Amino acid sequence: MSTGKQSRDAEFAEYVASRSGWLRKVAFLLCSDWHRADDLVQETITKLYTNWHRAGQAANRDGYARTVLVNTFLAEQRSPWRRRTAAIALEAVEGGVVVEPDIAATMDLQQALTGLPPRQRATVVLRYYCDLTVEQTADALGCSSGNVKSQTSRGLSALRRSLGVGRLGGVEA
Repeated sequence: MSTGKQSRDAEFAEYVASRSGWLRKVAFLLCSDWHRADDLVQETITKLYTNWHRAGQAANRDGYARTVLVNTFLAEQRSPWRRRTAAIALEAVEGGVVVEPDIAATMDLQQALTGLPPRQRATVVLRYYCDLTVEQTADALGCSSGNVKSQTSRGLSALRRSLGVGRLGGVEA
């Protein structure tokens, strides 16, 4: 193995070791399932490795990794396989007894996030969990600032309705 490839691999391994926990948290907020979050992170890490020459040169590696993660999540949401497995899971829940647990406000918010469409969920997570600006979110999602604003507004409105609150994200309902 060449010295350049060894240093590249070492640099990649160091980055993944330091940021995988953070990537997993963002993935969980996007998909609401720790197992799926682990799968999303694994796929993201694989994509990062194959494109590390590009990611390694990025001014903001975390932003690059986050963009790969969000795009992987959104692509999975569009997949026919995902729709089929989601329908099977829904049938299993409807057929069994569902017990509503007594959960804290953070769990209520997580459940409300799960009810958002994928693009709205992604904009809300990027804007309010990752603390990105409208422009940074637009760049991460590959869309316009106006689209981010409208998706965020719709997402926050849906969260307000779901949670029964008048204020969320510092914006009055």
